[in-house]
Amino acid sequence: MQPSVGVSVPRVDGAAKVAGTALYVDDLPPLPGELHGVTVRSRVARGRLRGVTFDPAIDWSDVTIVRAEDVTPNVVALIVDDQPVLAADVIRHAYEPVVLLACADRAKLARAAAAVTLEVDPLPPILDPEAALSADAVVEGRSNLQKRYLITKGAADVGDEASLAAIEAALAGCEVVVRGRYTTTHQEQLYLEPQGLIARWDDHGVHVVGSIQCPYYVHKALTKGFDLPADRVHVTQAVTGGGFGGKEEYPSVLALHAALLARKSGRPVRMIYDRKEDLEATTKRHPAICDVATGCDRDGTLRVLAMRVVMDGGAYVTLTPVVLSRGALHAAGAYRWRDARIEALAAATNTPPNGAFRGFGAPQTIWAIERHLDAVARELGRDPLDLRRQNLLTIGDTTATGQKLAFSVAGLECLDKARADSGYDEKRRRGPVATGRVARGIGAATFLHGAGFTGSGERNLKGKAAVDLVAGGRLLIRTGSTDIGQGTETVFRQIVADAAGLPIGAVDYAPVCTTHVPDSGPTVASRTIMIVGSIVESAARKVAARVAAERDRAGGTFAEAGDRLIAAGEVTELVQYVSPDYVKWDDATYKGDAYPVFAWSCFIAEVDVDLDTFETTVVGFWSATDVGRAVNPVLCVGQIEGGALQALGWALTEEIVWKDGLIQNPRLTNYIIPTALDAPHMTTALIEEPFPFGPGGGAKGIGELPMDGGAPAVAAAIEHATGLSLGALPLSPERLLAASRRNAL
Repeated sequence: MQPSVGVSVPRVDGAAKVAGTALYVDDLPPLPGELHGVTVRSRVARGRLRGVTFDPAIDWSDVTIVRAEDVTPNVVALIVDDQPVLAADVIRHAYEPVVLLACADRAKLARAAAAVTLEVDPLPPILDPEAALSADAVVEGRSNLQKRYLITKGAADVGDEASLAAIEAALAGCEVVVRGRYTTTHQEQLYLEPQGLIARWDDHGVHVVGSIQCPYYVHKALTKGFDLPADRVHVTQAVTGGGFGGKEEYPSVLALHAALLARKSGRPVRMIYDRKEDLEATTKRHPAICDVATGCDRDGTLRVLAMRVVMDGGAYVTLTPVVLSRGALHAAGAYRWRDARIEALAAATNTPPNGAFRGFGAPQTIWAIERHLDAVARELGRDPLDLRRQNLLTIGDTTATGQKLAFSVAGLECLDKARADSGYDEKRRRGPVATGRVARGIGAATFLHGAGFTGSGERNLKGKAAVDLVAGGRLLIRTGSTDIGQGTETVFRQIVADAAGLPIGAVDYAPVCTTHVPDSGPTVASRTIMIVGSIVESAARKVAARVAAERDRAGGTFAEAGDRLIAAGEVTELVQYVSPDYVKWDDATYKGDAYPVFAWSCFIAEVDVDLDTFETTVVGFWSATDVGRAVNPVLCVGQIEGGALQALGWALTEEIVWKDGLIQNPRLTNYIIPTALDAPHMTTALIEEPFPFGPGGGAKGIGELPMDGGAPAVAAAIEHATGLSLGALPLSPERLLAASRRNAL
């Protein structure tokens, strides 16, 4: 039998999506008596809620109304219980939900929402994270400091208070010291399908179905929000049109809203955001400010790194601690440092809470370290890619947390492959090319991304998955891992088929519903294939071994032996993930093995810059990425190229415009993302340096990785083309024009 792993088998969900027969949440038929729900939100960034008035000109008799007094406990269950389901007295951001309404008549519902007036006494908002940290430590009963991490290595490893002086002394002893500031902005996930859920109640409890990335997050929020036992909360994922982290924690809020309306009305409630509300109210990428100082030898050997990272968490904590953590852990980049001090802080501001987004904090700090290495190369008169190659981590090196790299480290191979494929050396030697008033340049970024949860996260999570034997010799995968467009259902089938020695057509995937599938952990952090894939592989092998033993005993085919086993009782294997023994992590000191393994990549971008309009066009893009083992090569390439295009949007066009805490461009007409027509020609190479504990012969997680390197590669190419070195995103025509004018002074 031909193996499935390593083959680009067609996506199992592809035909339905292409034909338009896949049922997303708003395609599901209306339930009997169904109502539509809507949220009434603040339009003030900070204030005191004095009251709510309902226009008596509206007949409210058929409108269900939910306010904070209807909610007990009034909290969204996340890492920190600081976010109310509905604002009761304090307004902490514009778009804060205050009132929920439901009605069968959608036109009347819109009129009713417009007839609700929120009486708010405004207060001066805090919109800048550095200002938030410098303000009083406690504002309205809470600290503005949401989280802090400190990573130290070498000379800086002398305790928190002494580490700053120690790292400055180490810098002072270096031959070359370079300092810089690098900033990034909000970015909207902009999944194709907006947020949407349907909630209903019956004798078995509450049922929610919708566009969900992490069903067990929603399950936890509903269990706590309604004080229900776990078996009375049923969360089902509908076909989901993208997530990118934006449907990780936010659906918990929407599920609580819909379920509250459904409980009070006694009828099912459908809540589907339009694009404007989705863009305004939901979480985004955390903006970041990174101050970097490095010391090196004249020959380019990197010695000392000091970085201070400040992220804007927005009004509530949501997932900020883990985003900040990953940002801190990737701040040293893919490079060797003798001494390092990385301080990372997150501040509360009066903007909507920020949350998960592909890359999860790493793109912000990798932008900083990659741009900074370009500055170091400029100071030394070195080629930027040569400087990177000289200092890239390899087998036997240790990271900033002291993690010793023992296997599956292919940074050098990725760099050399992308360099050769792009013709980088020849293009850099001849310098920027000008055609009329258009300048062309080329630039690179090398980077890594940790796969799986940080440190002891997987050990604490204890994710589980199951494989069942069903009639006719078929296998059924049961897992809480969701397919949100990345191809999980296809790849898991490939892994299980090979593990059991079956054709892929003999493997099915159970609908993801918390009532029927085990909690395998959230679909985040580049962990789905590497972590959950390894346990479904193990479960499949165990089921196949039981069938093989029955065949040895009584003969017959796989299906015949399997049916005999099923006749005697249920045949299933539930497997819990066990971290490799070598993974040692200390949460208190933030030292040890931050991740079981890293994926590695090199991106090279070639750009044209119009010297009159300062518009930038990416004309060529090359990548080489160490994926461990490509279970489905086409899907691997799709993840890399899709993530890279998303990174190019962050680099060049995506910018949320704010005024007094309100978003001024909440539509696709003025929040500009790249489309397929904007995508450059991409040459994508897969490097396979297997991870010994990965499924399918060594697969690693790569979903987050491609978001990390696109922006710095484009910035380096712009610098090569124009001589303009920018440290702030996006690299818009306005910023390039301003930089050119500064250079002309």
